[in-house]
Amino acid sequence: MYEQLPWLAHYEDTPKNLNYPELSIFAAFRKNCDAHPDIDGLIFFNKKTNRAPLLKKVEQMSRSFAKQGIAKGDMVIICLPNCPQAVISIYALNRLGAIPAPIHPLSAAPEIESFAKLVSAKAAITLDGFFPRFQNIIQSAGFKKVIVCSMKTEMDLVTKIGFSLTLGRAIKPVPYSDTIIEWAKLEAEKNLPEIETPDPIKPDEMALILFSGGTTGEPKAIMLSNRNINALALQMDTCGGPIIPYDKMLSILPVFHGFGLAVGIHTMMISSGACVLVPKFKADTLAALVKKHKPQFMAGVPTLYDALAADKNFNKIPLGSFKGLFCGGDSLSPEIKERFEVVLKKGGGKVMLREGYGLTETVTACALMPRNKYVPNSIGIPCPDTLFKVVKPGTEEECPPLEDGEICVTGPTVMLGYYKNPGATGEVMKKHADGRMWIHTGDIGCMDNDGFFFFKQRAKRIIKSSGIAVYPSQIENILNKHPAVRISCVIGIPHASQGEVPKAYIQLKSDYQPSEELKQEIIDSCKDQLMAYSRPRSIEFIEKMPMTQVGKVAYRELEELEAKKAK
Repeated sequence: MYEQLPWLAHYEDTPKNLNYPELSIFAAFRKNCDAHPDIDGLIFFNKKTNRAPLLKKVEQMSRSFAKQGIAKGDMVIICLPNCPQAVISIYALNRLGAIPAPIHPLSAAPEIESFAKLVSAKAAITLDGFFPRFQNIIQSAGFKKVIVCSMKTEMDLVTKIGFSLTLGRAIKPVPYSDTIIEWAKLEAEKNLPEIETPDPIKPDEMALILFSGGTTGEPKAIMLSNRNINALALQMDTCGGPIIPYDKMLSILPVFHGFGLAVGIHTMMISSGACVLVPKFKADTLAALVKKHKPQFMAGVPTLYDALAADKNFNKIPLGSFKGLFCGGDSLSPEIKERFEVVLKKGGGKVMLREGYGLTETVTACALMPRNKYVPNSIGIPCPDTLFKVVKPGTEEECPPLEDGEICVTGPTVMLGYYKNPGATGEVMKKHADGRMWIHTGDIGCMDNDGFFFFKQRAKRIIKSSGIAVYPSQIENILNKHPAVRISCVIGIPHASQGEVPKAYIQLKSDYQPSEELKQEIIDSCKDQLMAYSRPRSIEFIEKMPMTQVGKVAYRELEELEAKKAK
């Protein structure tokens, strides 16, 4: 059934096969800059940067990075929000053949150290406002250099003054040294030698590390190639666009998110569009940006669209400029879709909010709802050159239409594997009888008779809070360090605006008594260890933790207990 590709009947004018460039992501970016030097590349607050000067900044920083000792194959942690330096870093590192490894900008110091050690990162790039989280871990994380930038340098004069008088006042001076380097000085260096690249960067070489729970729910470093990222960008241009010169994308999803980087930024950079960079989401701020820039494209998570539908400012502005609105990161409920589309139509919008599906092991989106057809509760149809099938869990045996099984994906965006983890890679990437390498997603779903796919539930342990992956095992490791905690188990519970939030069940040691004060003490103990998304929002003490026959915590029993409480 799947070999018949029934979803092609809904492709309309979208080609089923695309031609992918034999280029690195930097080379694809440079090719578009050379073709359209005068078209805006980045818009940040009120400052616009055309492609020609943007390309020069990328080339300058790549030479400066090389002078600092960063070379081909080196891993570099990027802890930045959506700002010009984040975009410049990605392409500048790729020009060298170095590997950017972006992380959540709100990551706590122990998380940063853990990410750095996982990939043996040589350097890090971060903001001056984030530097205190790096200051005490530079040596233990193994960083030879920490490059620190300021968003002020990329702001127009009026915004810069306002920032300096408000948020900027809280930023402490950075103690620059031979190890801690100021971005602005690197950007201003003169007469740098050109980089010697004896081997051109190849399409199938690793270009990026993204961190994810993988299909088992344990944090892993996912290796993605230049081809992977270029392929997704072209797929989104084809089935999400088309993008034409001077189109604009509201780039809200962060660069550490595959969709934020590959779709929100790289797709526009190689398709003559501009990125309106949004470092932090606030509904009223976003409404003002839509009103001012009249963007053609926007991608976000369900909670973003829900917040926009409820925002009084967004309800008053023209929305007719949009050609593509995309939702991913978590399941889009029909209720949120309907609420948003009522507001969209009232503002003159003539498109639908299109749901997609993806996972970091395929960069991100690998399925998308067609332009002109909506199937309730479906995640859409596969992107060009991408195949889906549903198999009986633990096998390659295909399920018939409408029968639930494990969703499997193959195509040009399938990852290279997990970094230095061949065992985990082999559990997820499997060569089937057709000779193709398939990702076994761990997600349960089905396909209907028309080729539309449906996501039912995650088989892996993972919590999606505002579209951001939260890993229960990571939270449990922190909770279990508290002297009062014997054992903990974290599950996701429904939340009105964030989809899910973490809740911790805790069995205390025998010499501790439950109390509200102890709950708060345990939650507070997580503040320096976990970013806000990952901290448990509530704690429930339990007399005896349920266990499976093999001695593992029976977290599904706790999920069932929560479900009964909600009834």
